[in-house]
Amino acid sequence: MDTSLFLAKFWGWYLIIFFFILSLNPKRIKQIFNDLKDEKFLIVSSFMAILVGLLNILFHNIWEPNWKFIITIIGWISIFLGLFLFVFPKRTVALLELLNIKLVQVIYTLLFFTGLFLLNVAYNIIPI
Repeated sequence: MDTSLFLAKFWGWYLIIFFFILSLNPKRIKQIFNDLKDEKFLIVSSFMAILVGLLNILFHNIWEPNWKFIITIIGWISIFLGLFLFVFPKRTVALLELLNIKLVQVIYTLLFFTGLFLLNVAYNIIPI
């Protein structure tokens, strides 16, 4: 299987599942922000973000002006978010806390549509 299609399926399903978890239990959003104040959670989260982003970039660093660019950007955002959480934890958490619940809902709704788009590309449900 092509790496791009595999990652489109992975990120598509991940983003859809993430959306439904947060939609069915919105208290999880506040819990995530509260958990970021715990150093152990913060370190594990930052390492996971760096690991996932690095693997994504090592296998898929394609800068073409098409759907593959979305997968590359997800990897780079993951790396930078993980690095910022690890190197500048208090500043990054403070910046993330500036996001209110409404903005977080807008962001994960956009991620839902991104997930739908990636799944459509991967499974060719509606030809583009």
